[in-house]
Amino acid sequence: MEVQDQDSLGRWDGLSSRDASSRDAAMEHIQQEVLGKVEAIGPIPARVPSSPASGCSQCSDLNNILAHLLMLSKRCPFVDVQERSIHLLQTVQDLGIRIPRPLGNGPSRFIPEKEILQVSKVDGRTQSIFEDAFAALGRLDNISLVMSFHPQYLESFLRTQHYLLQMDGPLPLHYRHYIGIMAAARHQCSYLVNLHVNDFLQVGGNPKWLNGLDEAPQKLQQLGELNKILAHRPWLLTKEHIEHLLKAEEHSWSLAELIHAVVLLTHYHSLASFTFGCGITPELHCDGGHTFRPPSLSQYCVCDIANGNGHAYHHDDLGNQDLNGEVEVLMERMKQLQECDEEATQEEMATRFEREKTESMLVVTAEDEECVPSRDISRHFEDPSYGYKDFSRGGEHVPTFRVQDYSWEDHGYSLVNRLYPDVGQMLDEKFQIAYNLTYNTMATHKDVDTSMLRRAIWNYIHCMFGIRYDDYDYGEINQLLDRSFKIYIKTMVCSPEKTTKRMYESFWRQFQHSEKVHVNLLLMEARMQAELLYALRAITRYMT
Repeated sequence: MEVQDQDSLGRWDGLSSRDASSRDAAMEHIQQEVLGKVEAIGPIPARVPSSPASGCSQCSDLNNILAHLLMLSKRCPFVDVQERSIHLLQTVQDLGIRIPRPLGNGPSRFIPEKEILQVSKVDGRTQSIFEDAFAALGRLDNISLVMSFHPQYLESFLRTQHYLLQMDGPLPLHYRHYIGIMAAARHQCSYLVNLHVNDFLQVGGNPKWLNGLDEAPQKLQQLGELNKILAHRPWLLTKEHIEHLLKAEEHSWSLAELIHAVVLLTHYHSLASFTFGCGITPELHCDGGHTFRPPSLSQYCVCDIANGNGHAYHHDDLGNQDLNGEVEVLMERMKQLQECDEEATQEEMATRFEREKTESMLVVTAEDEECVPSRDISRHFEDPSYGYKDFSRGGEHVPTFRVQDYSWEDHGYSLVNRLYPDVGQMLDEKFQIAYNLTYNTMATHKDVDTSMLRRAIWNYIHCMFGIRYDDYDYGEINQLLDRSFKIYIKTMVCSPEKTTKRMYESFWRQFQHSEKVHVNLLLMEARMQAELLYALRAITRYMT
């Protein structure tokens, strides 16, 4: 990286300050810099490149700054910064320089922008969470905006993520972001990869490593196998995998470093699920978030059409006839299950689990064609053909993982806390909030106890990973989760890159977007805990 570039990365730091006069000074500095660059280039709008990659380096540098100002003008929680960014962009435009405009409609392809942004306008608590997030990372990302339907969860999520990425811990900062890139790349999640590429460079990471895993240090390369298994077949993880990492000659990992890495890998695998499951769009200042092209007469650009955004309000009318009773039928089933007294025997309970596990193998994820990852992402990991495989297909049998023998509460939690203090506590709180979160509503119905439904969703995901709770009757899952919902869950948890807007719309069609986002939080946390259980059990077996 050029020195000036490293220097320019500090350009935005002052805007994250809680002190208005510091923000003012930083904004003043940026304004001088921008106007200086504009003057140096001169008013030649016809030659201003349409993408930051082309043209002179001065133009490209200016374009990057303008894209960042666009993001601040729309997303900065500090109103003073927002207003001055709008004003500065306007000034630049008046000087005859083309400025960027947003592509797409808001933080999610699945949820109308006005529904998401209304949330952030009203609530003092949400505002202060947004300010904290912005102060920590210098941005308020689309994931946080979509999560803000559930501020209590968002607060816990951001606190945990901040701790993992930025606070004292076993791994150096650039390693943390690189591991985030490796994990997100397993699911071809360019959204998360792009964010962490920027962060990686900002904390002084070596740009060479971004050419591919084989350019990174041996120590990180060795993590590739663990990354792959955890993302797609965590049940195959053994203590030998752990031993290989801890006992490598000069490139070995310490136990504390390995726990940090495992938590980061599982965090970003499951966050990729959330990103695809909610249709999160590129950040305004990243590739795909903005364009320097003038708006065409029709309001669509080609990529909008390719992404199906042309049908923003098109709702599937198929099956609307049976839609009306969807919520009521579900509530009636919950009621019947609650009133049902018959106790199943232990054998019957075990059989029901095995049946559900086998059936979950037969649920086909969306469009099962092979996805070939695009070159820019697949270079961050080897063996891109290695994906989620069902236990029973291809003759692979997975022994059932009994929570009675190894659980998060009794085993995993304390192991993480011992080796990476406070993190076990934070993860536990985040799991609890996601699992227990309720507003006692279902669609338009109030005062509903939804605990049975939440438990069915959580346990179904764990069941897909072979994890069994002895005291749960898996017969409930088929009563409460219909086929379109199961397809959505399986796709989002196992092959999130295949999630489509149509799938998001086809489950729970009468429910609100905030309820669907809540489902995605449950899916994300249940997946993370499942991966963690397999990793921590392998580490425990190695240690004993």
